[in-house]
Amino acid sequence: MFTSVLMIEKPLTSVDVEFVTTLHGDEGVSFIVLMQPRGDQADVLLRAIDDVAMGELKEAAREGEEPAGEDARRPATVALEHSLQALRDAGCEAVGQIVEDHPLDKLKAVVDESDADEVIVLTAPHYVEEFFHRDWASRARHKVGVPVLKLFAHAEPESA
Repeated sequence: MFTSVLMIEKPLTSVDVEFVTTLHGDEGVSFIVLMQPRGDQADVLLRAIDDVAMGELKEAAREGEEPAGEDARRPATVALEHSLQALRDAGCEAVGQIVEDHPLDKLKAVVDESDADEVIVLTAPHYVEEFFHRDWASRARHKVGVPVLKLFAHAEPESA
């Protein structure tokens, strides 16, 4: 069985689930999902600049209004459970946890403990962080010792 550590920052969409579960063809895949509550990330300014660069001015204006602590943990827990169930429904083994402190240290520990084959970072585009190589995937490549694949998360279509 192929083991992937999947780092996410929002719940998996059906398109995301199909994408990550079919990356290795018919080989069985086991996922260890790590989710970091967005409100606990430190670089609010960089996220606001990313939002402006992508033309999402409303999002940029709300960057300082994100929940923190327990207010961020509750929705992250629900999002993690949703994502785990979606992976299981697709026929994969899936476990996961919320990562609050030192996500790259936790990622390395999980990769080492599970003898993972790869890391998949599934994230929205963060252009400023990527330019300066401060995004999770760039930083993880120098730390974990297994291949790191960076994929862009999909947004669910809004209902009318």
